[in-house]
Amino acid sequence: MRCYFKSVVWTVVGVAVLTSIYIYCRRVQLTESMELRRTQYQYSSVSRNSSNESCSQDVVKNPVCLSASVRLLAGIIPKTQGYLTVGLSSVKRKKENYLMTTLRSIFTQSSEDELSQMVVVVLLADFDVSWVQETVTSIEEQFSTRLSQGQLLVIHADQDLYPPLTGLKRNFNDAPDRVTFRSKQNVDYAFLVDFSAGLSQYYLMLEDDVTCSKGFLTSIRGHVQSQGSSQWVTLEFSKLGYIGKLYNSKDLSRLAQFLYLFYQEMPCDFLLSHFRTLLMQDKVIRFRPSLFQHMGLYSSFRGTHNKLKDEDFQHDPADNPPADVYTDIEVFEKHAPDNAYSQGTSFFWGKSPIYAGNYFLIAFHRPVVPSRILIQTGLDGKDLLKSADVVVGEIVLKTGSGVECTKNHSMGSLKEGQFEQLNVQETLKQPVLCLKITVTDKQEDWVIVRNIQVWIDKEKKKD
Repeated sequence: MRCYFKSVVWTVVGVAVLTSIYIYCRRVQLTESMELRRTQYQYSSVSRNSSNESCSQDVVKNPVCLSASVRLLAGIIPKTQGYLTVGLSSVKRKKENYLMTTLRSIFTQSSEDELSQMVVVVLLADFDVSWVQETVTSIEEQFSTRLSQGQLLVIHADQDLYPPLTGLKRNFNDAPDRVTFRSKQNVDYAFLVDFSAGLSQYYLMLEDDVTCSKGFLTSIRGHVQSQGSSQWVTLEFSKLGYIGKLYNSKDLSRLAQFLYLFYQEMPCDFLLSHFRTLLMQDKVIRFRPSLFQHMGLYSSFRGTHNKLKDEDFQHDPADNPPADVYTDIEVFEKHAPDNAYSQGTSFFWGKSPIYAGNYFLIAFHRPVVPSRILIQTGLDGKDLLKSADVVVGEIVLKTGSGVECTKNHSMGSLKEGQFEQLNVQETLKQPVLCLKITVTDKQEDWVIVRNIQVWIDKEKKKD
């Protein structure tokens, strides 16, 4: 009986002790939570590990779990997957800072419909906590709507989560501070890319000092669709560094690990090129005009003057609505007619002789109202189309000998191989289905049609 009583007493004491410990831990937890909310610089830990593998707390030993170490500072993660994630990393600069201008360009150059399919992820990658705090405050003040709508996320990774950034290999004979800068940048992008996996169907790499073309998401969508079922790893919408590089989200986790594992070997743009070739895309697939322009005058490294510009950039790129392209000019090798309209780096190249009456015809899939038409022929002053008229037509007829563009409206003639017509919509009463270039005089030279670009009148399109 005495043993039984002693057993009961010890059981009661044990339960009391455990209850006390539980209450104490809960109080500590709640106190810490309240203190965290009171701090001005508030972090929300976010785990977006897309690998489904268990995460080690040591990111250096476990690069698979990069995103588990990234903290969300501002914004709301979208509940549904969008079309495009735009990712950029920003650090404190010695001279001018361009981040806010870049964000304004992204949002003002996009329609509300485009923004509903997009999320912008900004990694504040500086170790200066005061600068990070000030930047978050500025972003919240200037882009509160975008943050609340899940169109803008601000993230950060603590310094102690980075691998060693000093005493690294001096590949390319770079100075030690340069090696540290570019190595850290690779890790920055590894964090950014891995966090972005799964947010959308595609991921676009930008820098924090760029301006954007109007409606760049729509242009990107059109170029992606133009690839059809062909396999690609990277599509490029700028020729500069790692600006405007597009990836499938399914490749982002591998890209993040690749950047992390080889972070000290070479600069980011070199690694991105190697990643593309390792996944069996040998050739660069770049589109023109470029959709993004480098605007920064001073580099984020040492604050040195930076003159990088993309000559192919256009602030308002052509729409080039879906169309079929035809010609009766003999094609040279793989320089097909579609190349003149696709806005890629390729072009149409036709063999001579070229006779009066030969044509180049764009047949739109749906009626359109052009506002501007631009035609560029020749390359470096050679192989110009010397004499041709330009018309748009309301009807497309397929005949036994080819395709006809009828019920035409004259636009004018090429001059020195070039043509441009503005405000086309002011003279057209009806939408058109075709654009035709007709040769008016025989020439012995071959011909290059480099670009045929069509802008659509947005107002009449709505009607």
